[in-house]
Amino acid sequence: MITSFRGAAFAGMIGGAALSVVVLFAAARLGVFPSASDARIRDYLLAHPQVLVEASDKLQAQQEESGDQARQAAVRKLGLKPFFNPRLAFVTGPASARTTFVEFFDYNCPYCRASLPAVKKFIAAHKKDARFAFIEFPIKGPQSTIASRAALAARKQPDKYLAFHFLLMDEKEMVTEDVVYADAQKAGLDVNKLRADMQDRSIDTALTAAHSLAAAANVDGTPAFIINGNVREGALDDVILRKLMGTS
Repeated sequence: MITSFRGAAFAGMIGGAALSVVVLFAAARLGVFPSASDARIRDYLLAHPQVLVEASDKLQAQQEESGDQARQAAVRKLGLKPFFNPRLAFVTGPASARTTFVEFFDYNCPYCRASLPAVKKFIAAHKKDARFAFIEFPIKGPQSTIASRAALAARKQPDKYLAFHFLLMDEKEMVTEDVVYADAQKAGLDVNKLRADMQDRSIDTALTAAHSLAAAANVDGTPAFIINGNVREGALDDVILRKLMGTS
């Protein structure tokens, strides 16, 4: 459900022969099949190959639960103030709002895009009573970094930022440099100013700060949401959003 370095590594491991060995011992440790000699274990697995899938799923679920707990503990320790730092986040909404919404995202992340309808709906409903922080967290390569640099630069034309953000996030194909400037023009940005502002050193500082904050919060994938202090790494819909708000 997420785009992450951890998820990519795990997927690669699943595709390799090494996973069979890992899952074999994990399955034995979890009591999925009876303890016996290597030959009997091998025979059992050949007769019941679904055990490997079941053990793999259980192992991944345990890893994800552990990651969720680590992220929640890290965010609780940090508090919410660092996530609303305007030097690294685009912050909007009343400063006194009791409802808070933070998102780490990458414009080329499919799960960020899948979350967009719920995010837009929530913003429309709560723009007067919630505090929002949008944090650029490009992890999917150079094109994503260019898009994030443009979005950061667009904050110098703040009345156009959200329109630009939504256009980029609503793209169906790869967000390339050409797409960035086309969407900037659609959003009404001064593209020449945008290009110049993208070279400002403050852009590098903001990206470095965002990655440092993500590391401190144990966030390593996109999207990652912190809603009213509750952490969710993965796609978001209306039901999950209500749960995070504590209203379901």
